[in-house]
Amino acid sequence: MKLRSLVAAFVVMVLSISPLTTLGADPKKKEEAVASIEKRKAELISLSDQIWAFAETALRETRSSKLLADYAERQGFKVQRGVAGMPTAFTATYGEGRPVIGILGEFDALPGISQKASIVKEALEADAAGHGCGHNLFGAASLGAAVAIKELIAAGKLRGTIRFYGTPAEESVGGKVYMAREGLFNDLDVCLAWHPADKTRADTDSTQALVDFIVEFKGKTAHAAFDPWNGRSAVDALELFTHGINMLREHVRPSVRIHYAIMKGGDVPNVVPEYARLWCWVRDSKRAGVEEVLGRVREMVQGAARMAGVEGRLTIQAGDYEMLVNMAGARLIHSNLTWLGPITYTEQEQEFARAIQRATGIEAKGMNGRIQPLTDPKPDPPGGSTDVADVSWVVPTLHLSVATAPEDAPWHAWPVVACGGMSIGHKGMMHAAKALAATMVDLFEDAKTREAIQAEFKEKTKGHVYKPYIPDGPPPVPKGSGQ
Repeated sequence: MKLRSLVAAFVVMVLSISPLTTLGADPKKKEEAVASIEKRKAELISLSDQIWAFAETALRETRSSKLLADYAERQGFKVQRGVAGMPTAFTATYGEGRPVIGILGEFDALPGISQKASIVKEALEADAAGHGCGHNLFGAASLGAAVAIKELIAAGKLRGTIRFYGTPAEESVGGKVYMAREGLFNDLDVCLAWHPADKTRADTDSTQALVDFIVEFKGKTAHAAFDPWNGRSAVDALELFTHGINMLREHVRPSVRIHYAIMKGGDVPNVVPEYARLWCWVRDSKRAGVEEVLGRVREMVQGAARMAGVEGRLTIQAGDYEMLVNMAGARLIHSNLTWLGPITYTEQEQEFARAIQRATGIEAKGMNGRIQPLTDPKPDPPGGSTDVADVSWVVPTLHLSVATAPEDAPWHAWPVVACGGMSIGHKGMMHAAKALAATMVDLFEDAKTREAIQAEFKEKTKGHVYKPYIPDGPPPVPKGSGQ
């Protein structure tokens, strides 16, 4: 009886071991990839720090894009610049044949949050941009991982093609959406991405779908005191519309988020304003939910216009899908994060993190370098959207987060900029590069792993035809932003 129980327990243990573990690939090749990244540590930190200092915003990342593309070219990649109609978008490819594994890199900053690498809120340059989402680390780490795989392909130890995507304008335009529309991801077997965070994990939660649109009202000007009855105020319509939006908040699902900024609301009090403009985002956990709210919003635009006696128009600028989570891929990433182990910090780094936490009014816990457990996806994801999600509906996309800022620190804010320009951010960047490279070794080596990932993707996208949430025509590239 005892022997039978032991045999049964052994069978259960064997069956419970996922086929997507680090045992599927030669660990020596992973160690070589990690060593390659470590060898280039100074170069990768230099790339990241230069992009951190450039702090270029959406579709203006001229120097940041060139820096990464030039580095890839020096490493032997075939670089194609200015893809999908964006001067700062590029691809860097090495190898031939299948599998074709892609890896995404970002490098755009956020306006108005310039910050020194300091525990005190202090702008590096007044009113300038800053990397409050860590994209200086994102692009450098992903390219470092791609170079490590390129070396293994060049040495004949892996077969296939590695392709790095330099993807601009994630923060406001959604560069990957335009790249997806051009079919630049269509030939991939699997794609990988990561993002700076306050914890390290294989990501199993989706993101929020998003639509980005402009609302405009056009009326008739008049003297606000002498003959206001001859005027038709565009701002009246705008105020009626925003009132409607705020009333709507009570009658939408808890997962919905609506935020707006008034871009134009008149010039002087004594003139009836003939033009008003508002910029708005609507989010929900699924694209269908976004569409439902958008339908209500369209009606509000026309209703507000009719009440004010003006013209109203809604114009979609951009949008993102929700992330399509691939659990087979998440298990693979988790196994490689576990293989690498946690990130360790010096006492000076922990004190830097705690000082930032104290400065922002949160518990001074310091950095959390532990590998978080693999979890089931939440029905409604936490806040945030990304154009990586659009890629996930075109090709199986594996995603991880790596700690680069203090636990619970405010994102899109100065603490993330500060940590991204010093050793805390550098450590997270290096760890991400190593985890990505190790995962790619598995993907190149193990056909069954790829097949499991692709089978899950096909099942989840069955019957779906990808249609990007962007208007027809070229990307909104600012004048003078070419390389």
